[in-house]
Amino acid sequence: MNHEYWMEFAIKEAEKAELLGEVPIGAIIVKDDKIIAAGHNRREIDHQALAHAELSVIKEACEVLGSWRLLDCTLYVTLEPCPMCAGAIVLSRIEKVVYGAKDPKAGCAGTLMNLLNEPRFNHQTDIISGCLEERCSSLLTNFFRKLRLKKKKEKLNDIE
Repeated sequence: MNHEYWMEFAIKEAEKAELLGEVPIGAIIVKDDKIIAAGHNRREIDHQALAHAELSVIKEACEVLGSWRLLDCTLYVTLEPCPMCAGAIVLSRIEKVVYGAKDPKAGCAGTLMNLLNEPRFNHQTDIISGCLEERCSSLLTNFFRKLRLKKKKEKLNDIE
């Protein structure tokens, strides 16, 4: 299977998040050509700052494997991991991260910094960036465009 194949599943997770009113970010973890965990952002629904897609799938994968070490696993995520998620990726020993869209505000897999390849840590993670980047980016762009329009309409309704 190629990376685009697996990223399609992460995109489906991102679409689930959007249907819930969440920022459309989805993730899966693959081991031995099988999805062992799938999830998406749930920060708004769960009222939880830690409810990022990556943390959700890391937790699920650890439960499935019965270990905190996610050796020989690949994480697919539609948006470049933030500092919190990058830290969890390193600490869980994920072998490879494949992400779609770059995150210019919080990306820690090469955009702002690269925590996944920090040589001072005892684990480094292989990174493949830009997988189905245009689709992943457009999910986010369209979501925030709709959100801005909704807020503008609400503001206009408050004025009337």
